[in-house]
Amino acid sequence: MRAVVLALTLALVAGQQVKLTPGFGTSKTYVYKYEAVLLGGLPEAGLAKAGVKVSSKILISGVAQNTFLLKLMDPQIFEYSGIWPTDPFVPAAKLTEALAAQLLIPIKFEYANGVVGNVFAPAEVSATVLNIHRGILNILQLNIKETQNVYELQKAGAQGICKTDYVISEDAVISEDAKAERIYITKSKDLNNCHERIMKDIGMAYTETCAQSQQRGKNLRGAAAYNYIMKPTAAGALITEATVQGLHQFTPFNEMTGAAQMEARQVMTFLEIQNAAVQPIQADYTPRGSLAYEFAAETLQTPIELIRISNAQTKIVEILTHLVANNMAAVHEDAPLKFLQLIQLLRDTSYENIDALWAQFRAKPAFRRWILDAVPAIGTQAAVKFIKEKFLAGEVTTAEGAQALLAAVQLVKADLPTIELAAALVFNPKIQTNPALREIAMLGYGSMVFKFCAADPSCPADDMKPVLDIAAEAIAKVNVDEITLALKVLGNAGHPASIKTIMKLLPGFGTAAAALPASVHADAMMALRNVAKFERRRVQEVALQLFMDRALNPEVRMVACVVLFETRPTMGLVAAIADALQKETSLQVASFTYSHMKALTRSTAPELAPVAAACNVAVKILSPKLDRLSYRFSKAFHLDAYSNNLMAGAAASAFLINDAATILPRAVVAKSRAYFAGAAANVLEFGVRTEGIQEALLKTPAAAATGAANRMNRMKHVSKALADWKAAPGKEPLGSTYIKLFGQEIAFLSINKAMVDQAMQYAAGSPVAQTMLKRVLNALQSGAAIQWAMPLLAAEVRRIFPSSAGVPMELSLYTAAVAAATANFKASLSPAPAETFHIAQLLNTDIQLQAEITPSIAMHTFAVMGVNTAFIQAAVMAKAKVHTILPLKFAARIDIAQGTYKFEALPVQAPDNIAAVRFETFAVARDVEDAAAARSTPMVPAALAAQLSKEKFTSKAAVSAAGGLSKSSEILYNASPEPKLKAISARVQEKFCAMFATVGLKACLEFTSQDAAFLRNCPLYKLVGDHEIIIGMKPAAEAAIEKVLIEIQVGPKAASKIIKVITLKDEEETTEGKTVLLKLKKILDTGIMNQIRNVSSSRRRSGSKKVSASVSRSVSSSSSSRASSSRKSRAEIYDYKFTKNHVHRHTSKAVSGVKVSSSPRTSSIGSRLSSSSRSLSSRVSSAASSQAIHRKHRNLGDAVPPAMAIVARAVRADGKMQGYQIAAYKDAADAGVQVIMAALAENENWKMCADGILLSRHKVMAKIGWGAECQEYAAVIKAETGLMGASPAARMKLDWTKIPKAFKHYAHKISEYIPGAALMAGINEARPRNRAEQIKFTVAATSERTINFIMKTPRMTLYKLAVALPIALPFGPGVAARAHLTVPDRIADMNGVQCSLANDILTTFNNRRYKNEMPISCYQVLAQDCTPELKFMVLMKKDAVSEQHHITVKLDDMDVELYLSDSEVRMKINGKEVPTTSLPYEHPTGSIVIGQNGDGLSLYAASHGLHEVYFDKNTWKVRAADWMKGQTCGICGKADGEVRQEFRTPSGRLTKNALSFAHSWVLPVESCRDASQCHMKQGSVKLEKQMILDGQETKCYSVEPVLRCVPGCSPQRTTPVTVGFHCVPTDSRVNRSEGMSSIGEKTVDLRATVEAHLACLCLDECS
Repeated sequence: MRAVVLALTLALVAGQQVKLTPGFGTSKTYVYKYEAVLLGGLPEAGLAKAGVKVSSKILISGVAQNTFLLKLMDPQIFEYSGIWPTDPFVPAAKLTEALAAQLLIPIKFEYANGVVGNVFAPAEVSATVLNIHRGILNILQLNIKETQNVYELQKAGAQGICKTDYVISEDAVISEDAKAERIYITKSKDLNNCHERIMKDIGMAYTETCAQSQQRGKNLRGAAAYNYIMKPTAAGALITEATVQGLHQFTPFNEMTGAAQMEARQVMTFLEIQNAAVQPIQADYTPRGSLAYEFAAETLQTPIELIRISNAQTKIVEILTHLVANNMAAVHEDAPLKFLQLIQLLRDTSYENIDALWAQFRAKPAFRRWILDAVPAIGTQAAVKFIKEKFLAGEVTTAEGAQALLAAVQLVKADLPTIELAAALVFNPKIQTNPALREIAMLGYGSMVFKFCAADPSCPADDMKPVLDIAAEAIAKVNVDEITLALKVLGNAGHPASIKTIMKLLPGFGTAAAALPASVHADAMMALRNVAKFERRRVQEVALQLFMDRALNPEVRMVACVVLFETRPTMGLVAAIADALQKETSLQVASFTYSHMKALTRSTAPELAPVAAACNVAVKILSPKLDRLSYRFSKAFHLDAYSNNLMAGAAASAFLINDAATILPRAVVAKSRAYFAGAAANVLEFGVRTEGIQEALLKTPAAAATGAANRMNRMKHVSKALADWKAAPGKEPLGSTYIKLFGQEIAFLSINKAMVDQAMQYAAGSPVAQTMLKRVLNALQSGAAIQWAMPLLAAEVRRIFPSSAGVPMELSLYTAAVAAATANFKASLSPAPAETFHIAQLLNTDIQLQAEITPSIAMHTFAVMGVNTAFIQAAVMAKAKVHTILPLKFAARIDIAQGTYKFEALPVQAPDNIAAVRFETFAVARDVEDAAAARSTPMVPAALAAQLSKEKFTSKAAVSAAGGLSKSSEILYNASPEPKLKAISARVQEKFCAMFATVGLKACLEFTSQDAAFLRNCPLYKLVGDHEIIIGMKPAAEAAIEKVLIEIQVGPKAASKIIKVITLKDEEETTEGKTVLLKLKKILDTGIMNQIRNVSSSRRRSGSKKVSASVSRSVSSSSSSRASSSRKSRAEIYDYKFTKNHVHRHTSKAVSGVKVSSSPRTSSIGSRLSSSSRSLSSRVSSAASSQAIHRKHRNLGDAVPPAMAIVARAVRADGKMQGYQIAAYKDAADAGVQVIMAALAENENWKMCADGILLSRHKVMAKIGWGAECQEYAAVIKAETGLMGASPAARMKLDWTKIPKAFKHYAHKISEYIPGAALMAGINEARPRNRAEQIKFTVAATSERTINFIMKTPRMTLYKLAVALPIALPFGPGVAARAHLTVPDRIADMNGVQCSLANDILTTFNNRRYKNEMPISCYQVLAQDCTPELKFMVLMKKDAVSEQHHITVKLDDMDVELYLSDSEVRMKINGKEVPTTSLPYEHPTGSIVIGQNGDGLSLYAASHGLHEVYFDKNTWKVRAADWMKGQTCGICGKADGEVRQEFRTPSGRLTKNALSFAHSWVLPVESCRDASQCHMKQGSVKLEKQMILDGQETKCYSVEPVLRCVPGCSPQRTTPVTVGFHCVPTDSRVNRSEGMSSIGEKTVDLRATVEAHLACLCLDECS
């Protein structure tokens, strides 16, 4: 039946040809009643809201086909700031009157088939008023499909092109209203699903939207619902009633925890149809766009204050004068707000007025600074224009221009005209010729381009043309400094057009890269990071290709790894990286990449979740191979924390790129990233490179002197004999550092050798530095006064979007701060500085300084949500104010010669509060025409808070969490049997005070808070309200303190500063002392008796258990032998016995009666008992010696004068003593030190006594006692060296008898977190029975580069084994030989590398071992400096007669030969024999020393890169300096730690055979008549048999050199060697005349063994 009715109805409608689309007749006027309400605030009733209401009649009249007029009649504007819903809207009569002229002007619009077209209006109608009309027209926008009842579209509207759902209910046609012919339509818009959303973001260029966090909950969500009741007519459906409800909800936290709302409601009700048409005004109706919202002056209008500007110039001068006058001595509390007002006025005024303001005040320094700080914050093109004109005109200094330009590029809106204006400034010759200003300007220009492209991804490439031209010119000239600057600018800009230029500087992509150092390659890779934000996939491909290229510098590959993971690679890419690491030959790259992936697996940041999952899989694959690489290799670290409820988090990353050549990392990069409100930003990043600095400081200056050319020519002549030898790229001695803010590099510094030398000259006291210092001293003696103020617009973040009513809504965050300081200094020097002043004179000068400093800071932060236009503002606002002022006045005296140091803190007039933080939220409404009538209402009414504070209640969230409890319950559910509710009060007020009697001050902290958490216990509601923290400090009322005095006296006069004579009572004389001694005696006696009983019982049990033990051993011998090695658990390892090196000087008779049997059958038991006896004896003797020494040094003040005295006291008006006195005594005879701290107050016996003594060179002990007479609490600290097993070890023990309860309380608190922290750090934990009241920490050096550490506490034992160290320790087998060296020299020596030979087994610098079969009489390169400097070369050959080794060392102007003759070590220098009796020999420069060392000779040339070359009749060794790591070559290797790449030939080819590698470093000869008697040459050999490859006969030639006898000689001794061969078809021609240079570059097709010649016999007639 329903179907029949529906069909008949549709037939009837169709028959009448009624349209469902809305329409208006052209000859009639349609009258509607219209009301639009916008409200913002929290959704709950009873809280404050702010809003605007517009009411009017609407007249719509047709003027032509599809063209209509829209006119408002009787418009009224209302404001709202009050408690919703009880308070009424208030008419804004003055604003309505002021805008009436615009509001009453009719506008034209095109309208057809329910779609609004173009809009026309006279120029008199402002964009804000026209947007109100658009809000009305937005209701008329209806795209109706007559054939569908439910459908969705992406259709345009006032808020953009968004997803729109339509529902036309079928019931609307057949309902009871069918007779009235009503149509009901619902239209809804999802404002988070828009093809083009009309929205303007300001200040967000450096942030990235975190899509993953937005998937969990959006911070800003919007929707709008339109409901229509329509009546079909012949002209189209008539809208009889339309209601619109648009809602935007926002929270900086997760939306599920609560959000604030901005609601727009519109109601349009049909009243009547009139025949009188609406007439347009007499004006030109110009096209004003479409239905889409048009941004007006709100982009420049701050939502903080609404200022009516009648005379802008006068108002600016007024505010400027206020800022200057009220911020001289200290910052005024409202200075940030005034500064924001100044910025707003400058934005509203013309450039001519700004120029006139500058002309008026530029000669006044105080006003001048404020103007230069405010102009960049204008944020428009005018700011750049002002800076450009004034700098080029010379009206601002370089420093002022740099500061203004640095601020302007960050604050100015980047658009095309501004970019062009900035380019004209940046690339002006006046700036380009100033290096410092040029750097700042160019980096800033790159930042502006980045902001422009972030707002408009289609930004033209022409913006980058000036920078690209500079880069092209620098590349052509190979100017490294210019290339580096250009790369940093391109990196800041991140423009996709710069990829080609950057790639030219990357190895493998451009030919120019080959001539550039690795640092430039790394900078080029880093420059792609911002490009990846626009071209993510392309940058990924480049980074992956560089990472996979194993021939590249490891540093470049590691930087590529950083960039690759910043692009958040997919699972497939991470899997490819993991697969490559399994075959990786560079341990530096493998360690860095693995640690990077492992760190990312622990990430909780939403954006890294997919990467973390992929890395988790990769780490599981790689951990067996790479998990134990030490910190000598490069590492990456990442730590982050993220809260889903707060939608906030932070991350920190650090990248350490190590180099084998230095102890410090070669490069360090650290960065921090923040997540907040669904966005992420790189907050801060800094990087440091130390490449070459250590080398520049340690190598000899002679290496670069006049003899360097001769030395290099000699060594190059030798190196030319090697087959295709290639020098390693030299490291230019430099360091560099950079800093980035929000991903933009703002400054960098390159340090070269000239800068280091200049700094050292200044430090040494150069004439220029002395002149500057004397000038400063003269100014201080005359008195110096400094006044400084610095305003800053720290943040201006805004999001502006239209509401459905056409009125703009805004979310914004502003932070402005002003810092100021005044300082007055006055100094007196005795004697006065001489005319020929030197800095050393200060050491004999009595310097007295008086200073008064008053630093102060004020900061205001505003968070705004609501309506912001140039006419009216209605918003909820959060305002935070911070104000701090801390005046200081002090006097100081320094007399180094007399050892006198004095500091006085003098009384100063201070405010009641030194710091105040206030936070308030309120709803505000104001209009520009009636500023005095502005209304502000606290978000949480004071009356409501006061009422609720008297009650106990719970939040809705708490009640919900309580399960089935009643909402009125006062008990929150928990796990206890009787649930309790936590009381939540609407207002909290607390005050905490602390008295500092010593300095006579009283500090108080007041905390007041009232919030909306009683409605909903969530972060946003806790924030809404009023909060205040006040910190105050004032003098104590008990006694007036005139000043606080600290005096330090060192030397013989220390006794003169002693105020209170210290007398210490013996411990036996006090009750506390007796108690402590009795406890110690009881513990000691019990321990001794237990040890004696254990010894005796062990002896008795040893015989009775003989049979049992024998049977047990026979049964379990097989199983125990199998498990003996594997069962040595870690528990046994950390329980190893510590054997002391210290031998006590006192013996004890306490165990003299204990004897230990040494019969064979009880040998093991006897050994244990003997050890136990010795341990017991040691303990007893230690206690006895300690007590004896303590008694002797009970009070050193009775025997020796104090070495130093420190008095810290308050000088009181009543003359009473108040403070503390510290006296330090030294007993040189017993190597003892005593420090006594005592209270100066009368009748106060509190003291702290610390006694330290060096018992031997292996043990030091300190005893600390404090409390009454130093005897209330006590602790003993011992540090000693010894052995743990066979490893040298050190141990520190802390024992205590009694400590304060607070210590124990906090120690227990901390111990709760230790297991978790230990687990994260990979530290093992055990819980054996440890001694109470003792902490023991032991470190054992198991090798030069690994340690074990064990820490035992009363509750747990923590330990970690084989902890790898980044440097070598000065321990081990060679420690005796280095006994004469200082500890720093030992460490440097130990971190050098050693190559040695023993029994024909050569150990390389990287500790790789292989057998070296040397040819006879041919020199082989052991080690040499492989950089172009060629600082040294060490050669070796085997004598033809004795087959003994000869060593030749080439360095500086010397050739030193070390050889054996008659089993004696001999030496020649430059061919002249030097008898060993004349040693030691020292080079005239002092950089080379040769001396006797045991049975051999040692050559030392550390500043040339050689620590030592040692030679004796059995062995030799070469030790290279640590800064030469990675720069050596020869058969000893590169010393870079890369054992997988050890065997590199002179050409750089990596071979797999050790012997082939060693033979490649033989120096060949040209003919058999060579004077060296070497008859060898290197060359490619042909494989004797033909091979079939890929089904084809081939001939093969070795690509690695093979030793062969020269023509005319025949081999007498050979050895097999396996080399690689390259094969070609048998009919191919191979040109072998070019030697290894051509064939050596071919690929290896197969490996085969051939014979290498070791000894040759030549005929007499050989040629």
